[in-house]
Amino acid sequence: MSKQTGALTNNTTKASWLLLIGVILVGSNLRVPITSVGSLVSFIRDDLGISNTVAGLITTLPLLAFAVLSPFAPKIANRIGMEWTIALSLVLLIIGIIIRSITGIGLLFTGTLLIGLAIAVGNVLIPGIIKMNFPLKIGIMTGMYAVFMNIFGALGSGLSVPISSAGNMGWQGALGIWGLLTLISLLVWLPQLRKQRDTSPEANAEAKQKSNLWRSPIAWGITLFMGGQSLGFYTLIAWMPDILNSIGYNAGTAGWMVFLMQAALIPTTFVIPVIAEKMKNQISLAVGTAVLFMIGFTGLLFESMMFVPLWAILLGIAGGSGFSLSMMFFTIRTHNGKEAAELSGMAQSFGYLLAALGPVLVGTLHDIGGGWTMPLLFLILISVIVLIAGIVSGKERTISDRTAKQSDQEIAEAEMY
Repeated sequence: MSKQTGALTNNTTKASWLLLIGVILVGSNLRVPITSVGSLVSFIRDDLGISNTVAGLITTLPLLAFAVLSPFAPKIANRIGMEWTIALSLVLLIIGIIIRSITGIGLLFTGTLLIGLAIAVGNVLIPGIIKMNFPLKIGIMTGMYAVFMNIFGALGSGLSVPISSAGNMGWQGALGIWGLLTLISLLVWLPQLRKQRDTSPEANAEAKQKSNLWRSPIAWGITLFMGGQSLGFYTLIAWMPDILNSIGYNAGTAGWMVFLMQAALIPTTFVIPVIAEKMKNQISLAVGTAVLFMIGFTGLLFESMMFVPLWAILLGIAGGSGFSLSMMFFTIRTHNGKEAAELSGMAQSFGYLLAALGPVLVGTLHDIGGGWTMPLLFLILISVIVLIAGIVSGKERTISDRTAKQSDQEIAEAEMY
């Protein structure tokens, strides 16, 4: 091997490792700015003198931002490149974290909105980055970034109160300190900005191709699967403590059950993508996810304190499987990074809108029914929708299969633009 070839191989290996670390670090920022708020809401509420309803917007606003920006993130990336779009989103995330950490209701919500918009970009584009750069390692890469995303999300929930109690940090310092993680991620990501965009005729033709996602049954199946599992998981995060309180758990023990659910989620988010990539289709995994949701929600209906840890574990496994399968569908049901980003944008827009509405709908059903039976039956119904959508999503085909059936005139029009 010549010195030039060896140097080229070393540079390629170094670039691959930098990208790998960059993807993991970007993924690590996609939950912690949100989860770090949850345990500090009471401190923020008391310090700023706001109501519980207004305080609840601190966690709901980012989900609404996800829903609004997700469809537009691929369009921005098509203009300036995925790497630059992610870099700018990290800059926006740093700004949002700093603004949110300054005392004041207006600054709190302005920063929270900016954080939501920034995270939405990473949520949508990381599957496309993986599709483009790691086409033979989609499963393990999806699993790795999902695991780190959830680990740091859990750390945000667990460390915020201890950090706020250290010295004069307060809730402002406990929220602001995560900006250091974002800054490190940005610095590690900067080498990706040196990449040259592919301007070949083939690449331009691919960029201009229209996938007609909104007319694709597969895309809608994936969207409903993403939306249903998101609604189930975020509703549990919001209401599971109250559900367990009604069974007889005290606040502390109920909190540990929510922790157990999230702990069960972490290994699942790594294992499921690796298994899914090796399977001809993913129907069995999707069905298993929906069934676990059904068993967990049905178990909570029986109000047995003894079996709650089992239901928490099953619901955590279902949540981890549902999320990681959704991320896999974005990549294995598309042909290239652009399609993956567009499908991700569509599914996450609708998915996080449902996730934001889910806790509100369940709370309303609780008020109407005077208990948790009606809300849990509603969540079981959502699980049935996840089951049906999972069967559609799990079949071995891509969103472009429908495009191949377009008329010659439609194809000609697409090529003209």
